[in-house]
Amino acid sequence: MKAWVHHETGTPDVLRLEQRPRPRPGKGEVLVRNRAIGLNPVDWKFIDWGHSSWEWPHIPGVDGAGEVEELGESVTHVAPGARVAYHNDLVRPGSFAEYTVVPARALIPLPPTLPFAAAATIPCPALTAFQAVSKVPLKPGAHILVTGASGAVGGILLQLAHRRGWVVHAVCSASQAARVKRLGAATVTDYHRAEWREEVRERTGAQPLQAVFDMVSGEHAATLAPLLAANGHLVCIQDRQERAPLPAFTTTISLHEVGLNAMHGYADDWQWRSLVTAGAAIAADIAQGVVDPQIVEISAFEQLPEALARLKSGPNPGNRVVEL
Repeated sequence: MKAWVHHETGTPDVLRLEQRPRPRPGKGEVLVRNRAIGLNPVDWKFIDWGHSSWEWPHIPGVDGAGEVEELGESVTHVAPGARVAYHNDLVRPGSFAEYTVVPARALIPLPPTLPFAAAATIPCPALTAFQAVSKVPLKPGAHILVTGASGAVGGILLQLAHRRGWVVHAVCSASQAARVKRLGAATVTDYHRAEWREEVRERTGAQPLQAVFDMVSGEHAATLAPLLAANGHLVCIQDRQERAPLPAFTTTISLHEVGLNAMHGYADDWQWRSLVTAGAAIAADIAQGVVDPQIVEISAFEQLPEALARLKSGPNPGNRVVEL
């Protein structure tokens, strides 16, 4: 099979298109023929960082969509030819190839009308967003803040939150304000303005924020903790809070970390069923046109490194996808 591999760490231009042995699925696994690949920041980051568990040369990529080609031992809940999307463990050979071996429990079933390019946007961005909103037990009408609201994860999180009846205050660049409002934001604040936090505080004075979803960093999220109401929730999509950002026995906020890849090492089968069920529901909503997959670019497989480099350099008002 053809696969993009790297023999060393570095920028996306270290990737080389090579002929590699077509893998075979083991027990509890399936072989997927990839039709589309979702590109994510974690892809270029780990190409640069490497991982101690990798065998070299390594095939990167965590997200893909395609058809089940072959079943491994003990796989009975899916049939060859089934249309699926998946998030693969980043320590395994990945999706930047014509074929990828995937744990069967990670397969997201797809409706027949959903294009593979749209399906490839679901695993990392949408499942991360689903995990994040599932952390907080808020009722309809709750006011929340979403930073990075115009990005791949932020945009789908905004849509999921809006559909739960939450009032979303979005933070993004002014150039994306109109699009973010179409996705469901009640207000939009331009993060380029030095006083944007004070603007958010003024806007939410009558209805204090019950949750903040931050896409930037743990350090950045800590600066937003004072915006939360008592017993609010601070959810970190990037990084985590290593120490409490506020004094004890003040607003007593709850701290949450989100890490989709951790599911591969620590989640049980029941948790995976819950996650892929959520993914299937999002896939159906995209197929029906009620959720926007936010595709900003579809590239050919042969141009994958260049597309990944554009993802790295940004800006990325949505998802970049590669088709085979």
